[in-house]
Amino acid sequence: MLTRELTVAVEAARAAGAIVRGWYTGDYTVRQKSNDSPVTEADVEANACIQAALSRAFPDDGWLSEETRDSDERLGKARVWIVDPLDGTKEFVNHIPEFCVSIGLVEHEVPILGVSYNPVREELFAGARGAGVTLNGAPVQVSGVRDIAAASFLASRSESARGEWDEFQSGLHVALTGSVAYKLALIAGGRGDATFSLTPKNEWDICAGAALIIEAGGRITDQDGRPLRFNQRQTRLPGLIASNSHLHQPILELLARHGKTGLRPA
Repeated sequence: MLTRELTVAVEAARAAGAIVRGWYTGDYTVRQKSNDSPVTEADVEANACIQAALSRAFPDDGWLSEETRDSDERLGKARVWIVDPLDGTKEFVNHIPEFCVSIGLVEHEVPILGVSYNPVREELFAGARGAGVTLNGAPVQVSGVRDIAAASFLASRSESARGEWDEFQSGLHVALTGSVAYKLALIAGGRGDATFSLTPKNEWDICAGAALIIEAGGRITDQDGRPLRFNQRQTRLPGLIASNSHLHQPILELLARHGKTGLRPA
């Protein structure tokens, strides 16, 4: 059981969330790290808060974060914390309360713990291997929806704006939702049924949500149905499918019919 790890991660997420919430209605500077990738003081301060808490409690574990310079040292570690201190900075800047603090732990490349905290909506999703998933302390699990036509697909606003969901809109119920980590947490909690993205994502976008979905009874893979592996030298993952498990095969078949996977259409 990962009782201590989960306790420390939840405390770190709440502390970082308080920092993020404090900046949310304040004055801050928005810089562009790269094309369409903003960063603010909230990102940087929340990252420092989480890193201090986790490195103090678990000094032998590795570390990978969006806001910290990467090091090959983590590749030799059995356990690595993978963190996005503010996943959804674009939503944060635009005052759309659909972002979260995202803290994941992997062991031998497999996600085993996840905490996603939306400090504006006060939603804290937490789960660890063998412990189930909770939302603000109450047990939750993935939905039981089996019909793809009845499912709620959580989609990225950015991907929708680029037209990446256009060819699927007629056959799916699509709800535009904020950050990747937040979407995955909602699916783990049964508040959405599935999502997919054919756009590369970073490990820190996905790790915590992957742990939550797996522990809540769902499934998460790449777009070809292969398990996701974390703490890789190359941290960009080619895409993902996340679902309540029942919908996973229908989604794979849908993407194959549209020529979006390496699989052959059924």
